[in-house]
Amino acid sequence: MKIKNIFRKGAGSVCCGFAAAFMALPMMTSCADFFEPEAEDVIFTDKDHLTNWTDTVYSLTGILNKLQVIADRTVLLGEVRGDLVDLTDAAGSDLRDLALFQEKDDNIYNSPRDYYAIINNCNYYIANAKTDMRNSQDKYVFMTEYAAIKAIRAWTYLQLVLNYGEVAYYEEPLLTKEAAEAAERAPKRDLDYICQALIADLESIPVQYRTEYPGIGNIRNTDSRFFYFPIDVVLGDLYLWSAKTPAEYYKAATCYYNFINNRNGLAASSFYPVGINVVQWPKGTTSWVSINLLVEDFWGDERYSNNGELITMIPGDSIRAEGYYSELRNLFNSTTENLYKYSITPSNRLTELSESMVNCVLGNNGTTVSYSPSGLSERRSGDLRLAYSCVTDPNGYRDPVTGDPVSTQLIRKYNTRNVHIYRKHMVYLRMAEALNQAGFPRAAFATLSEGLDNAILRDSIGRTIPEADSIKLAAFDFPSNNYRRASANFFVTHNAEQTPNTIGVHTRGSGYTPMNEFYKLINDTVETDEAKYRKLTAEQQAYVDSLLLDEMALEFAFEGTRYYDLMRFAKRQANPGAFMKKHIEARKGKKNSAPVSRDLSDPKNWYMTWKGKLGYK
Repeated sequence: MKIKNIFRKGAGSVCCGFAAAFMALPMMTSCADFFEPEAEDVIFTDKDHLTNWTDTVYSLTGILNKLQVIADRTVLLGEVRGDLVDLTDAAGSDLRDLALFQEKDDNIYNSPRDYYAIINNCNYYIANAKTDMRNSQDKYVFMTEYAAIKAIRAWTYLQLVLNYGEVAYYEEPLLTKEAAEAAERAPKRDLDYICQALIADLESIPVQYRTEYPGIGNIRNTDSRFFYFPIDVVLGDLYLWSAKTPAEYYKAATCYYNFINNRNGLAASSFYPVGINVVQWPKGTTSWVSINLLVEDFWGDERYSNNGELITMIPGDSIRAEGYYSELRNLFNSTTENLYKYSITPSNRLTELSESMVNCVLGNNGTTVSYSPSGLSERRSGDLRLAYSCVTDPNGYRDPVTGDPVSTQLIRKYNTRNVHIYRKHMVYLRMAEALNQAGFPRAAFATLSEGLDNAILRDSIGRTIPEADSIKLAAFDFPSNNYRRASANFFVTHNAEQTPNTIGVHTRGSGYTPMNEFYKLINDTVETDEAKYRKLTAEQQAYVDSLLLDEMALEFAFEGTRYYDLMRFAKRQANPGAFMKKHIEARKGKKNSAPVSRDLSDPKNWYMTWKGKLGYK
């Protein structure tokens, strides 16, 4: 059966056919409360097991279809509750209540049943797929689909527990009213429990099946490899969220590295972090009136390539009437659909953070630097990623009735109907976060400042740390033939015998960071005394942690990761509640505190609740 036969022809969207495939199967509902969505709960066949390609693909695409339901929510829950965006008068009440931490049970963004619909379908698939079937090459026939479904279930469970704090956890499909009610009555599980259960589940998948995706091919001209959640990245996230010791953080870092190292299916291939994807001032400029955009695939081209930025997305429909139409473009941007009235805009906190960066501009000779002035218009002081990603025009549109000018906004990250979940720089920065907490702040800082290669990791860093640490760091292999750092000369002339592909992530928006005297690692000395070395490392870790949190804000603003990043970093602080409260209430900027409805100094108030059944009471 050809894949095109699964999808309805002529519908004009990537995933419109998911609904058609989904509706082609018999279905069943459960009768318990948060396990009973308005639509049917479980996709299944009329057979005891999924034993042929048609059955498995129908079930797989049905699960992908259900992911569409939570796509917008994934971004909004992670962004509007953070400190990097604010809401305009055009924002709806549900969105506003979410931002103020006063959402009720009927808030459209507070619907755990949608997550459980995905989980229950994954459970059904996992329980019924015949994973022991082999082909003539003695390979397991459905193992790639089985692994992909397990990764989707793990990612969905992680989103659920991050939003509700304590949730029902079950691994068997719920096909009856009695089973669903029993699952509701079962003890709720917290983040640590769920992470450990999911880690054990994903680690049980044979290594050879962790990198290969189901071979569905292109769907409506979009490569279906974008629709899956890489197991090593999901594992990295699970370890990162649950880690409490350097060894556990090291494990998280190795998971992210495993994905980077095996991205193209060959351990010797490269998956470099940057290329020349930067926004910078013109070389030698004195007028500061324009910006060079050396941007190639800055946030994720939706054309698949081995070294592309985009890793995972949830595809959306292109026509509102045909399925799950993403509203993110209308919330972040001025469009004809919203009469040019956008709902979400950069916060004062984000603007202040961006402007606080010192932008290092190389001179024409590549040996001298200058620094961009403060107070420039159009967000052109400091880091330039905000200026590039958010374009506003106070006179962008004129009201057809009054003739009055209407301010318009374009967030470039939402020039798509699809919702991006994972991308390359996210993996690199989370690996850096894990390496820092594992005791390698210099390696984490190099990710920000210069980029990673073996010359840095083994020659520069490896020779300044104890032998046991050096051996651990040597497991991260970035050979120079695949990872080539950009020199200052290349940034000036853009000429090189071999084009570089690696720079520090901070250079993406703040100029050539290796020569920035205002962006240096503290206490960057060699210390041979063990006790003094550990003390120096701890100080560096705290410093680099703050740099990483800022870098994630600059790089991932508007993408739905900020609230979760704040939560994760807060968990490492001596007073997590005070840290969280301080950051969230800083949305309006340094001079204007913005309290919310719940006291965030109590970590239980970081989470949503639902009908007294989920979340902390």
